[in-house]
Amino acid sequence: MNQPYKVLVSDAMSDAGLAPLQAAPNIEVDVLTGLPPEKLQEIIPDYDALLVRSATRVTADVIQAGKRLRVIARAGVGVDNIDVDAATQAGIIVVNAPTGNVVAAAEHTIAMLMALARLIPQADAHVRSGQWKRNQFMGVEVRDKVLGTVGLGRVAQEVVRRAQGLGMSVLAFDPYVTAEYAHQRGVELVDLDSLVSRADFITLHVPLTAQTRNLIDRERLERAKPGVRIINVARGGVIDEAALVAAVASGHVAGAALDVFEEEPLAPDSPLRSHPNIVLTPHLGGSTIEAQEKVAEDVALQVLDVLNDRPARYAVNAPIIPPKDLEFLIPFIDLAERMGRFIRQLGAQGMGDVELTAEGELAEYDLGYIRAAVIKGMLADVVSVRVNLVNAGLLAEKRGMNLIERRKHQRQFAYENLLTLRATSGSERWTVRGAIMRGEPHIVAINDLWVDFPASGHVLLALHNDRPGIIGGVGTILGSADVNISFMHVGRRAPRSEAIMALGTDEPTTPDLQRKISSMENIHWLKAITL
Repeated sequence: MNQPYKVLVSDAMSDAGLAPLQAAPNIEVDVLTGLPPEKLQEIIPDYDALLVRSATRVTADVIQAGKRLRVIARAGVGVDNIDVDAATQAGIIVVNAPTGNVVAAAEHTIAMLMALARLIPQADAHVRSGQWKRNQFMGVEVRDKVLGTVGLGRVAQEVVRRAQGLGMSVLAFDPYVTAEYAHQRGVELVDLDSLVSRADFITLHVPLTAQTRNLIDRERLERAKPGVRIINVARGGVIDEAALVAAVASGHVAGAALDVFEEEPLAPDSPLRSHPNIVLTPHLGGSTIEAQEKVAEDVALQVLDVLNDRPARYAVNAPIIPPKDLEFLIPFIDLAERMGRFIRQLGAQGMGDVELTAEGELAEYDLGYIRAAVIKGMLADVVSVRVNLVNAGLLAEKRGMNLIERRKHQRQFAYENLLTLRATSGSERWTVRGAIMRGEPHIVAINDLWVDFPASGHVLLALHNDRPGIIGGVGTILGSADVNISFMHVGRRAPRSEAIMALGTDEPTTPDLQRKISSMENIHWLKAITL
């Protein structure tokens, strides 16, 4: 029996969301929360997968210690607590759950916006203290006000829909979308300086990167419309917190509502705590029962995919392909890896130019996963580190492999979709073609000889002169050694000319058997291949 995969959940997650992992055969799940960093590093070598939220920091040291780790999953959107570069170098897939808490984050944003507009937290504290001075809490209506959203991704779009329902007009800054895209959503696309100068409310929906750190700084706050209110339910560090406190204290910014902070938890002496017009919540954007169940389920299913050698839906450090496209591509990803292994065993050992051609409908798709699968197949038994879809490109580059991608949208051959792989090794040039036949991967041509056989199991491949008795002679040698033949296919140029024979066997053949077959008259070469 195969050793079970071990999964570590190091932050609290929804039991219902983790149910797919708990119920999966051959998987053991350990939930150990609140681990000190040194303890996590000590135990991680025993695990194949690690699931975290925002509390656990997955450092390069943890990743280096995780010799068995295949996937790190973040039950949420941001992965700033994971060293993604170190994971990529180690061939570990990092996945997140970018859609599971979208509605929760959008609703919290709107809740914070309304709390700012109507001074709800301050009024609540006032009443609880035994007071009733209503004139101290004169709010503003959001109807007919301008909302400026920095970023127009998933969460921002949900915020926009709700804000428009409240009667607000919306501006957006997002350098990665077009004006037409924004217009289709009833949003005016503007530059950032225009947004801060025109908006009555500003909400932030961008990741924390080198480009977005302190994106809203002292200068931008000074350019903002007097009385502006600012909401951040995205990532701490996007706003210069010291500058924000000063702007609120001066009255230029009427108020701010923050759910995320540059350092979490927020320090007891943080100036943000000192001003009554700054509303604070402890990173609650995704904290709904529904969202926590959904993000845990999203990453649990992706962990199952990775552990079962399937592409993950939301891999942070691998090509992201729409689910419908991925469903179509999965058989070809498997085929591409098998073709990579096949052409390497043919003799393409030295790395140089490798040409991948997709033909037919397949040529219309993103070939990122297929390209990586070819590299994985060619390098899997060559390099000492684990090769997967994450680090395949890096390893190919280090070994001097130059993978050239080509597309042929019109079918040249009889196959609806065809993959062709060409590799040069010294003076030899190998060509392998593959297709999906009846839902299974098949090799359909080698060099310029067409021969159709399943791309699986043990295959003896022989280039020979087509003469009577060749096939029978090979069969006799294998039969005398009690090696059962599962299939036999021959491709030839013409009768009694050069031909290629593919023999499937139920068990691998010994070097001695291979030498006997190779020594037969009219056989030019013999390759023993395992797929």
